[in-house]
Amino acid sequence: MPQFHGKIAVHKSAISTFYAPSDLSGVGGMRHEWIRATSSWRGGPPRYDCVFACTDPSVEGMRGLDVARIHLFFSFNFENVSYPCALIHWFSRVGDNPDEDTGLWMVEPDFDASGLPMLAVIHVDTIFRAAHLIGVCGEGFLPRGFSMDHSLGAFRSFYVNKYADHYAFKIAF
Repeated sequence: MPQFHGKIAVHKSAISTFYAPSDLSGVGGMRHEWIRATSSWRGGPPRYDCVFACTDPSVEGMRGLDVARIHLFFSFNFENVSYPCALIHWFSRVGDNPDEDTGLWMVEPDFDASGLPMLAVIHVDTIFRAAHLIGVCGEGFLPRGFSMDHSLGAFRSFYVNKYADHYAFKIAF
């Protein structure tokens, strides 16, 4: 087994560059966005963004993508090759189709049998772009003083917001 004796660099963000055929402004439809994983965003609470990860490039839309929450960006060199990676918490699709009432896919965070998050390390090349999730509240109300900083830990399931922007609309169908 190879031994690693190098340094691991931790990064607070990464830039996703993707082709947006519905927006030909700029350089032929190429777009970019920041994806963050930091313990303090602008001196405030932490920010760990969600992303679409390409898990099956042979299938279009949400059937070829999975949702994950980025917990850490890091990179290392091994045998003169740089490996940019992300530590993620996977989310699984709920059902085989979007929700009948909303038309949105639903996802839920994955946990193992002991209740710990299902984490994985992926190469950043598998990250397609940022994903926006909306907590499924049910019929109750959120408590007074509820902060958006805790929303990804407060709900059991989420809608994948394809209306976040027209790029998301094109891929989250």
